Amino acid sequence: MKLPGQDAIARQADEHLVTHRVKLPRKLVEHPIRQVGKRLSLALLVLVVTAFIVYADADGYNDNSDGSVDLLDSFYYYYATVTLSTTGYGDITPVSDAARLTNIFVITPLRVLFLIILVGTTLEALTERTREEWRLNRWRSTLRDHTVVVGFGTKGRSAIQTVCATGLRKEQVVVVDPSGKAIEAATAHGYAGVIGDATRSDVLNRAELYRAKQVIIATQRDDTAVLVTLTARQLNRAAKIVVAVREEENAPLLKQSGADAVITSASAAGRLLGLSVLSPAAGMVMEDLISQGSGLDLVERPVIKSEAGKKPRDVADLVVSVLRGHRVLGYDDPAVGELQLTDRLITIVRATPATHVAPDARPLPRD
Repeated sequence: MKLPGQDAIARQADEHLVTHRVKLPRKLVEHPIRQVGKRLSLALLVLVVTAFIVYADADGYNDNSDGSVDLLDSFYYYYATVTLSTTGYGDITPVSDAARLTNIFVITPLRVLFLIILVGTTLEALTERTREEWRLNRWRSTLRDHTVVVGFGTKGRSAIQTVCATGLRKEQVVVVDPSGKAIEAATAHGYAGVIGDATRSDVLNRAELYRAKQVIIATQRDDTAVLVTLTARQLNRAAKIVVAVREEENAPLLKQSGADAVITSASAAGRLLGLSVLSPAAGMVMEDLISQGSGLDLVERPVIKSEAGKKPRDVADLVVSVLRGHRVLGYDDPAVGELQLTDRLITIVRATPATHVAPDARPLPRD
């Protein structure tokens, strides 16, 4: 069964698909015209240097036409030698031992260098595909427990910034989006990108989703989010999948499709707006909490040995909730009792560099 708009989305994805399967981040390179200009300038420099070397030892060369070699003849000699497979026309030849040695050890290497400069651009184009394939193979062989982000819009970018603020390296993020411009923006930020429709399993396989640790789905449409969630869960049963939807009524469907957590973006934004109207200060605190890496952060972490057997309010950090098994209990819930080593705590802490890289600590899913 196809959801409404699925065919249109697939057609739109097809329009954006290109021959590159995966786009890896690249370093900034010079404009092609500037690169060609540099190559031509270097080739001209080699030509001038060689001509002056010949002219400096003009007495060691013989011109069949008049017997002497002037500056123009020196340039002509260099031109002739590189024109006919580095052999020249033979009308200007080295006759002295010094000129012949110079030709062997200086002129010939400069001749080869000149040819390398001229064909450098062509060689670079020919080797680009091989180099790209090598980079992709190396990337695939080292990619493990990474994060796949479907959609590089406002929600997707904010989600990536949040997870990277906790210590996740950019090399461990793969962005999937049907728009080529979005993937170019992602690679410019240092993330690997896959252009294609994420509802298709072959596209998600290019992102190595079957080896991913977590998946963030931030598509523009709820029906697309459902299809992506179903496909992602089919490819990876163990990955944690977090999905953003616009309409709250679609949240149960996404959970049935395999999502571990569903964030209703429209409702969450509306509740934050309402809270800010009632209390601007409270709205600022909530905005601070959902902005990872500054001010106060919500952090999920395990219970340490010194905290086992204590009440949540006796812990040094401000405990908001206790995760026991699959249950989320409030800090004042009588069912919590004493903390156990198998529990996990959701705490409010001040954002510091140590907080972001703390072992086995992670931020809560955010909109």
